[in-house]
Amino acid sequence: MKIEVLGTGCKNCNALEAATSEALQQLGMDVPIDKVTDYGEIVAYGVMSTPALAIDGEIKTIGRVPSVREIAELLTGAAS
Repeated sequence: MKIEVLGTGCKNCNALEAATSEALQQLGMDVPIDKVTDYGEIVAYGVMSTPALAIDGEIKTIGRVPSVREIAELLTGAAS
């Protein structure tokens, strides 16, 4: 599984990374989180509003910080 947080390092981008890390910990998953900060790479995903969360190359959320529970559900769905 590949998890990416797309954003330029703003407060919400950091919050999304922290929430994703918490969800991974709660699920007992040891998966690294890659940070995509290059604007060109972010746009290549079709993302125009950050932060965004991508799991296995598929954008799951854009422009908001979902709850830890929601992220855990997204991770569980992607793992099955």
